[in-house]
Amino acid sequence: MRFHYIASHPQGKIVEGDYEGSGPAEILEYLAKQGLRPISLKKIKGVEELKRGLFFGRNITIDDKIFLTKYLALMLRVGTDLFKAIDILIADLNRPAIKAFLMEVRDALKKGQPFYSSFLKYPKYFSSVFVNLIKAGETSGNLENIFEELSVFLQKERDLRRKIKSALTYPIILVFASLSILLLLVTFALPKMASVFMTTGVKPPTFSRIVLTIGLFIGDHIWFFPVFLAVSGILIWYLFFKNVAGRKISRRFIAKIPVVKNVLKQLALQHFSSTLASLIKANIPILEALEITAQAVGSEEIKDSLIRISREGVAKGLTIGEAFRKEAAFPRMIVNLMVISETAGRIEDVLKALADFYESETEISIKTLVTFLEPALLLGMGLIIGTIALAVIIPIYQLVGQF
Repeated sequence: MRFHYIASHPQGKIVEGDYEGSGPAEILEYLAKQGLRPISLKKIKGVEELKRGLFFGRNITIDDKIFLTKYLALMLRVGTDLFKAIDILIADLNRPAIKAFLMEVRDALKKGQPFYSSFLKYPKYFSSVFVNLIKAGETSGNLENIFEELSVFLQKERDLRRKIKSALTYPIILVFASLSILLLLVTFALPKMASVFMTTGVKPPTFSRIVLTIGLFIGDHIWFFPVFLAVSGILIWYLFFKNVAGRKISRRFIAKIPVVKNVLKQLALQHFSSTLASLIKANIPILEALEITAQAVGSEEIKDSLIRISREGVAKGLTIGEAFRKEAAFPRMIVNLMVISETAGRIEDVLKALADFYESETEISIKTLVTFLEPALLLGMGLIIGTIALAVIIPIYQLVGQF
């Protein structure tokens, strides 16, 4: 356990610092040996919190990583050594998660461990691309440029995420508003209407009877409805999002929806281009760069293709262009550009241009998806609510006709 102490010197000078020990008793004994009188002793929250997940906004966010990489790039550029830069960050930061992590980094460096090894322990927060770029920078002594490259890479990723979230905000609000109206109808209005019609002696048409029977059932088992929804939601979340096999099934299903399929493909190609460009710029061997990129693209089809390009193509003596030609997952434009850029020795530049191109294409596709979603959602909810309204209106006409 690490403690932060404030103590007074016999001459009246106030000193403070950090000390690692088994408990407060050991820290007090250490201060006594130094001739210091303790004023304050606080346990510093350690990296255990990071391992537990640090919920409620206390995890390491992409903004934290951008700040970290930008700051370290700047400090190294002005000549500050890595130890000093990390110490300054630990003293200045208020974010518990990143502060705890940097303390672990500092301790690892003091023990002679590689800088990248601390990042490797937390794949939840630091991707294989992030770790391997730092490893390459540490090996080549070029950490300053690697941190700068990482900050740009992460900023583009954050900006793309924000654009996607911004575009999908309205459809999500629309879905929740429509579901709320539907929930209000089927749990309160429909059961009351059904009970009225069932007691009047009017025999509604089969279509109306089915809807009204459902309404009565919901009214009689109102407690069951929210429980059913909650249990269904938890099961769907666990089976199709938390479970590895379920995630694969859900991704394959989503990837078959025409408009969504196009967006996901372009996102994967953008990740492929930007990731491989960054790895090549960091002088990571092409075989290793292809393997790392395969894990980062987010598409099973492109991932499998990149692994084949690496293991069955380039590793067996084919050129990059020849290996790409054998894969149908990549558009012909990318294949042709890879062939031309390899011949010209400018693969990195071409990949960066492709990343920018697919970023703009993804934005256009997302706007198209939202344009398609909005009327589709409105039409779907209109049909459901219209069906309920029709089922109620027909018996009303029958009832009025009896008088």
